[in-house]
Amino acid sequence: MRWLTLYARSRQVPASAAVILLVVLAAWVFDHGGPGPMELVTVVLVLAVNVAAASVGLGGQDAALERTAAIRWVPRRAAHVLLIGAVAGGALLVAGAVGADPAPTGFLVRDAAGLAGLAALGAVLFGAHLCWIPVTGWLAVTLLSPPAPGTVGEVLHWMTFSPSTRVSSGTAWVLLAVGTAAYAVAGPRR
Repeated sequence: MRWLTLYARSRQVPASAAVILLVVLAAWVFDHGGPGPMELVTVVLVLAVNVAAASVGLGGQDAALERTAAIRWVPRRAAHVLLIGAVAGGALLVAGAVGADPAPTGFLVRDAAGLAGLAALGAVLFGAHLCWIPVTGWLAVTLLSPPAPGTVGEVLHWMTFSPSTRVSSGTAWVLLAVGTAAYAVAGPRR
């Protein structure tokens, strides 16, 4: 169990957990007492901030050490990405259990999974310290541009479409699969 504690500390898990807790608490406080579910924009924004906060730990303190260590990194890296998605979405589900009404579970699961995969892809392409760029960039495109008609719009705005939409859900799951696989095999960029 000691290795898990050391791994969590080296990946800044306590700081990330504190940020996630504060973001969800702030969303709950501002939404508390409001009629109906949270605004969709608020839910997507909270998920993106949670994933960005947790993705800071996708790289350790020494990249060379990670590449030469005598442990199997592939399953650990894959589990780390999946755990980021689970915690980011799970935090909003817990907020829903205590009174907030964030969004349908399928929506939270799909968006958290897609955003976690996007963060992992960002770690591979830009490094762990900049892996938030694809997450916030895609979020900005989603929130600031009008949806294009047809399949292109569903791909670009997958975060805000219903989880029953095949193209938007497929985009999220492809991002999770590609991001997780790339990060598990290649690790973060130096």
